[in-house]
Amino acid sequence: MKSLTNILLVAPILLPFLSAIIMLSAWKKIKFQRVMNLFASGVAVMASLAIMQKVRADGILVLHVGGWQAPFGISIVIDLLSAIMVVITAVIAFVTAIYSIHTIDPEREAFGFYPLLQFLLMGINGAFITGDLFNLYVWFEVMLISSFVLIALGGRKDQLEGAIKYVTLNLLASAIFLAAAGIIYGLAGTLNMADLARKLPLLNNDTMLNLVSVMFLISFGIKSALFPFFFWLPASYHTPPAAVSAIFAGLLTKVGVYALIRVFTLIFTHDVNFTHTVLLVLAGLTMLSGVLGAATQMDFRRILSFHIISQIGYMIMGLALNSPLALAGGIFYIMHHVIVKTNLFFVSGMVNKFEGSYRLKSLGGVFKASPVLSLLFFIPAMSLAGIPPLSGFWAKFTVAKAGFDLEQYFIVGVSLLVGALTLYSMTKIWNEVFWKDKPDSIQNNNTKESWSSVKLYLPLAILSLITIIIGFNAEPFLNLAINAAHQLLNPQEYIKIVLGS
Repeated sequence: MKSLTNILLVAPILLPFLSAIIMLSAWKKIKFQRVMNLFASGVAVMASLAIMQKVRADGILVLHVGGWQAPFGISIVIDLLSAIMVVITAVIAFVTAIYSIHTIDPEREAFGFYPLLQFLLMGINGAFITGDLFNLYVWFEVMLISSFVLIALGGRKDQLEGAIKYVTLNLLASAIFLAAAGIIYGLAGTLNMADLARKLPLLNNDTMLNLVSVMFLISFGIKSALFPFFFWLPASYHTPPAAVSAIFAGLLTKVGVYALIRVFTLIFTHDVNFTHTVLLVLAGLTMLSGVLGAATQMDFRRILSFHIISQIGYMIMGLALNSPLALAGGIFYIMHHVIVKTNLFFVSGMVNKFEGSYRLKSLGGVFKASPVLSLLFFIPAMSLAGIPPLSGFWAKFTVAKAGFDLEQYFIVGVSLLVGALTLYSMTKIWNEVFWKDKPDSIQNNNTKESWSSVKLYLPLAILSLITIIIGFNAEPFLNLAINAAHQLLNPQEYIKIVLGS
């Protein structure tokens, strides 16, 4: 039974790795790669749900690789937050696998799109389940290499420009991360997160710890597109194919958010007044800059890219308020946002596939051409804006209520203003793309059959259904987030289980 549990614990890393290797061995068999990618993603969903069930039943799960006990060996640790992130990753990978079959061009498929996607998922999952900072750095680099190639794949000028901006800033983040890890190793003699949580409070050196915490904040802030480090995101996320943009929008920045939540609830808890005040200020500025940037854009994907930034602010607000309800709201917000944002990028890709543009002024008449696609945009768009009773309303409500409970009225006011401006952006897209008539100057070469392709609507319908389920049945999802928040804010259980003492 224990060996089965151990296999389950490494499955989020092992499944995408093995499937990528198998696909590389069948380099020229594109149809096989499509099927393998879909199959591996489907198995990953089942494995992730099994992990979630195991964690809920037995508590935090730990695997010491090679039998080397922490803090000396590599530890895989899955608590409720890790399990939630692994499940979300598997769901997004599965719908992206379906979407990619019908939208990725043969050239990109021939140059390894599907194995690259699996290597990317391996890096994402590795970051979510690692128990030490050095391996977190390693998984960040796996993600960076895979995502850089996926952005650049195709070789268009705008892609290469976006890829250079993306990789340059992320390499800077990695350098800062590595430097911070070196300093903290020099201070504590360990990089195991549980061991750091045990040793750092004994150092009595808050000045140095504050410095290192800021270095980690900058590094993870770049990766999560936190203010003022966000400008690489809208410069790069609109350049690759929609399937790539969608999985980036849904998952990559959330790895940075996850890392911030992990280190500022487990490791850097020595001076909460300093660290969490900085986080709260940055959360407010991130929300405002993202939503104001979106308001000025007239390109479908650039609007959505700026809204990734503004929504990151809500997640960090939940962390910064540092109460069980606030942190639960931040975690619930991640669950909601990954689903909704991926779906909106899928919709933008379909509009471009049928109409040939992402520019709002060149689009129009989509509601008449496809009421189904219009509905599949409307659901996640209204959820993103926080319209009840969809999932975004409960996410915003939970974070705002936590702010009211703590009498943090200013940041709550900012979050409500940003919600209203988000609605403005979604309404702008609706009016320009779906509701208005198509401009006479734009030639429409589409046929009715192209709009009625059911296979293209399937991944959008799956994500829209999940959004509705979360919205109309929010209680179990919120309870899961609350339990994860309590686990994070009471790290003694994590430390005891990992270190075995």
